Amino acid sequence: MNSYIKLEVRNAFPELERLVRNKPLIYLDNAASTLKHNFVIDQITQHYKMDAANIHRGVHTLSEEGTIQYEETRDIVQKFINASKREEIIFTKGTTESINLVANSFGEKFFNEGDIILISTMEHHSNIVPWQMVAQKRNAHVIEIPITDQGEISIQGFEKLLDQYGDKIKMVSMAHISNSLGTINPIKYFISLTRQKAKQAKFLVDAAQSIAHLRTDVQDLDCDFLAFSAHKVYGPTGVGVLYGKYDILDQMPPYQGGGDMIDIVSFQGTTYNDLPHKFEAGTPHIAGVIAFKECFKFLDNVGLENIKTHEAFLCNYATEKLSKIPELKILGPTNLENKSAVISFTIENAHPQDIGTLLDQQGIAIRTGHHCTQPLMKRLGVTATARASFAIYNTTEEIDRLYDGLIKTCELL
Repeated sequence: MNSYIKLEVRNAFPELERLVRNKPLIYLDNAASTLKHNFVIDQITQHYKMDAANIHRGVHTLSEEGTIQYEETRDIVQKFINASKREEIIFTKGTTESINLVANSFGEKFFNEGDIILISTMEHHSNIVPWQMVAQKRNAHVIEIPITDQGEISIQGFEKLLDQYGDKIKMVSMAHISNSLGTINPIKYFISLTRQKAKQAKFLVDAAQSIAHLRTDVQDLDCDFLAFSAHKVYGPTGVGVLYGKYDILDQMPPYQGGGDMIDIVSFQGTTYNDLPHKFEAGTPHIAGVIAFKECFKFLDNVGLENIKTHEAFLCNYATEKLSKIPELKILGPTNLENKSAVISFTIENAHPQDIGTLLDQQGIAIRTGHHCTQPLMKRLGVTATARASFAIYNTTEEIDRLYDGLIKTCELL
């Protein structure tokens, strides 16, 4: 156990106590989903055991108490990302739904024939496909922002596209951190550049990989939209957030119709509820949203700077360790200051799936495949990689076991 974390941090995640293949679990798949904090689990259990009731529409005690707890999470999220209004926080099922909401709602109203949507080569499929779908409907065009051989967005290439298309650009959508490579994009600079050169463009930040690792201030970034998921922040699946500037959200039509998003319904026509409820149709994941607040309390208690320091230490340690394996090649930025705690690698003459399977036999969980970034894999000249990704509860001892496991894997393959 190194000095950057305390034992009680690991003890807060009960899944770390389980055995896999009769060996202590080493969980290194945090970019896909993090483990769940005890307080999150307790909150979900409490809701279903003692407090279950629908929210917003009831006048009885359980409904009113649930509504208060649910809306408290909105206030905590607002404070955590420094949104100017609580109404700018929309609860969704996750990052994917948040991006689809913007693509369909904003896109359906504001995209016109010939408009340009810029997205980078490194984007997750959930930040590619929704834009392709709405572009097809509106006769708009999705243009790729190129990346370098080191897996970083080409600043020169981005500037060239901004200069070329200018006010035809209606949307730039970009990951703050690459889920496949861990590349940290200079997102504030890119937003500023967009403001200067493409004044009609809005900017969406995919913060799925950054929200639990870097301090996020939407007013400082000056982004128009920002999306992230609870399950990347030690929280439940099926819960996410879309932040949007109030004036923009207010102009956007509802994404879905149903209960709670309406004002008056008649067969002559329907009027819609105010923000944020206009975009929250139907009964939400109440227990998940209520429990989500515990994630932000945890991040604040541990401290994002402490988390960043610990994860950078792990990434540096693991990079140095794994680089000693001759057959192993690490992909992505070589400057570790521009990288989050993700190591994507290949092993000569070994399929990533075989690597993952053999590590699983040793109780080590990593991710293998294209990581929902097929255009990125193609750009890097590979079909798939193995990926180890670290979180606050991981240790150098676990990285040592990963190293030993990979040595055995190389011997077997």
